[in-house]
This record gives sequence, structure tokens and C-alpha cells, in this order.
Amino acid sequence: MAAQRAGHTLSAMTTTVTQVPSVQPAARGGWITDWHPDDESFWALTGRRVARRNLVWSIVVEHVGFSIWLLWSAVAVSLPAAGFAFSVDQLFWLVALPNLVGAVMRIPYTAAVARFGGRNWTAVSAALLLVPIGLMVACVSNAATPYWAFAVSAATAGLGGGNFASSMANISYFYPERHKGLALGVNAAGGNLGVAVVQFAVPLVIVAGAGLHLAYAPLLWLLPVLVGAACAWLFMDNLAVSRAPLRQQAVVLRDRHTWVMSFLYIGTFGSFIGYSAALPLLIKTEFPAVSGVLFAALGPLVGSAARPVGGWLSDRIGGARITLATFAVMAVGVVAVLASLRAGRFAPFLGAFLLLFVASGVGNGSTYRMIPAIFRGRDRGDSQAAAVIGIAAAVGALGGFLIPRGFGISVSRTGSIDAALLIFLVGYAVCGAVTWWVYLRRTDLTATLRSM
Repeated sequence: MAAQRAGHTLSAMTTTVTQVPSVQPAARGGWITDWHPDDESFWALTGRRVARRNLVWSIVVEHVGFSIWLLWSAVAVSLPAAGFAFSVDQLFWLVALPNLVGAVMRIPYTAAVARFGGRNWTAVSAALLLVPIGLMVACVSNAATPYWAFAVSAATAGLGGGNFASSMANISYFYPERHKGLALGVNAAGGNLGVAVVQFAVPLVIVAGAGLHLAYAPLLWLLPVLVGAACAWLFMDNLAVSRAPLRQQAVVLRDRHTWVMSFLYIGTFGSFIGYSAALPLLIKTEFPAVSGVLFAALGPLVGSAARPVGGWLSDRIGGARITLATFAVMAVGVVAVLASLRAGRFAPFLGAFLLLFVASGVGNGSTYRMIPAIFRGRDRGDSQAAAVIGIAAAVGALGGFLIPRGFGISVSRTGSIDAALLIFLVGYAVCGAVTWWVYLRRTDLTATLRSM
């Protein structure tokens, strides 16, 4: 009987072991074919370690990409002092163009993960950042450089904006549903911090030594770009599960939630990147007596730090509720900016913008957490959710173009930024109404989302 019981025990143990998915991924840098992050045994034994390693290097490359993307926002402020006689509207164009190109590039960058693999594309996209670095050095090193050359150089900086979409789509495959909100929030925050770093570092590095050295700004990121590309190639992995056919991903283009979430992301991420690009010039034009470039860096800093909080809160409270709250706070922030301009006081002006950045950061995390929940709740799968993440990233980044251009047009036509701010206020009200109507009214979808 003892031997028989032992046999039964051994048989049960064998059965238990065979039910655990493969926990040995492919060799580092290859294609992982067995990936089951929602299986707790797999996640504990192997998944968590592999996911964290890929997350670390994804953050590094995305961080550098954001730095290059917003590099012109820090450099444009110093162009007049360096002898380039550009108008205020022309300067706003230089900070807006990278955001327009970055928005467009996010669609092919997302598709590239499915076509080439997350590790492969991360390394290639990092190497492409050498192009805007080289062109900026060439432009600012010659006082006779025409404006059109500056515009071309600024446009290529948009390559850095594409990194975000591919990075987020790639990382979404690595993490289980219960951890996606925080993982995507941390990944995005690490990238978003590149905006704050570039706006802190550039004003300091360009005055190193005697005179003004604008070429030092792009060269500061030469080594980080090379290191990021090399380490992505050496230490990241490709997931076979990410290789969804383009036809399968294109299905989401016919889904209304793709476009609803993309619209909401204009209000959150578009505000974050748009205000990040415009704030140095806004401080320069509205408060010329203030040396405000370093103050401007505080905005993207607090906004980046708030993004994981948005994901974390959404995991617990619900993405739609947090998103609605952020639009309400952003509306309050715009009203506070208008009041500070009426009073002509810099401290309240900066405080109001910091409120806008914190709210947009939280909203970035909450809207991105909503996407996997919406598509998982409707049995659409991770590949479609990843595709929507890329599309929303592209459409949302258009806000980074619209906001600086809105300020530029408002200044050139009315002499102030008030008209642009009033339009943004209406936009936040519309975004809040859409969030409530689609995702917080009592419908079958909202009931499903509340149960997840």
C-alpha cells in the first residue's frame, strides 16, 4: 500500500510539473516562442526576470529618444542669442515640427515590432537617432544656415518620438494583465523623463567654457545613443507572440474604441508633450525678465513622475474614472494659467503649468491602462491592444504639434496666448464628456471593465 501511495504521489507530482509552461526562453537576443506571463508559475520562475530586463533597456532607449525628440524645445530658445534672427512664430515651428513627424512615425514604428521583433527594432530605432544629432550639429555650427535647413533638421528629431510607440507596444506583450498598468506607466515615465533631462542639461552644457556652444547640445546625447543601441541588441529579446500579421492588426482601424482612445490621448499625452515643447518659449515671451529654461524643465519632470501613479491608480480604481478626473483638473489648470497672466505673476503661472503637467502625466497612465482592459474585456487579444496602443500614441502625439502651433498662431494674430488657452479649455471639457459618455455610463462594456 505504501508503495502504491508513493506511486500515486509521484504520478501527481509528474502531472503537476507537466502542466507548467516552458520556463526556458530562447537564448538571449533570440526569439522567445513560449511566453505565458498570465501563468503564475511561469511568471514567478522566468517571466518576471526576462520582462524586467527588457523593460530596463526599453526605458533606456525610449529615454534617449524623448531627449532627442524634445531637443529643439531647449535649443530654440537660445537661437536668437546665437545670431539666428528667427521670429517667435518661426521658433514655435521648430519646436512643433518634431512632434508632427514623431506622431506620423509612430504608426510604422508600432508595426515594426510585429514585423522585425521588439529587440531588433529597438536597436535599429536607437541607431537612427544619430541622424537628428548630426543634422543639428551642422545647422547650429554655421551662422549662415538658412531657416529651411533648421526646419528639416527639426523634423528628423521626430524619429525620437517614434520610439515611444514601438517601446510601449513591445513591453505590453511582456507583462501579465494584472501588472500592465504599472509596467506601461514605468516604461513611459522613464521615456518621458528624457524631456526634463534635456531641458535641464542643455542650458548648462551650451554655456560650458566661454561663449555659447549650441553644438554641445546634440553631442551630449551621442554616447547614450550608441550605448542604448548596443545594449538593446545585446540584452533584449524578441517575442514570437508579437508577430501578428499586419492584416490582423489593421482590424482595429474599424473599431470605434481605437479612435475614441486616440482622441482622449490627444488630451493627455498631447498636452504633456505639447506643453513640454512650448513652455521654454512661453516663459521667454511672457516673462522675459525670468531666466526660465530651467524652470520649464520642472513641468516634464513632475509629469513624468506622475505617469506611473496614473497606471497604479487605474489598476485599483479604474482607468476611465482617473481619466475623467484628470481632464477636470487640467481644465482648472488652464483657468489658473489665464488668471496668472492677468496678474502678470510668474510664480502662479509656473504653478498652474505644473498642475497641468501632473494631471496630464496621471492621464497618460490611465488612458494607456484603459486600452488593454477594453480590448481584453471584449476578447480582442493582446495583439490588437498593442496595435491600438501604437495608433493612440501616434494620434495623441499630434497634440504636441497642435499646442505649440496654437500658441504661435495666437501670439502672431492676437499678441497673447489667451485665445489658445481658451481653445484648450474647451478641448478638455469635450474630452471629459467623451470619457463619461463612452466609458462611465452604465453599458455592457463599462460593466465588463468594472469587473476586471
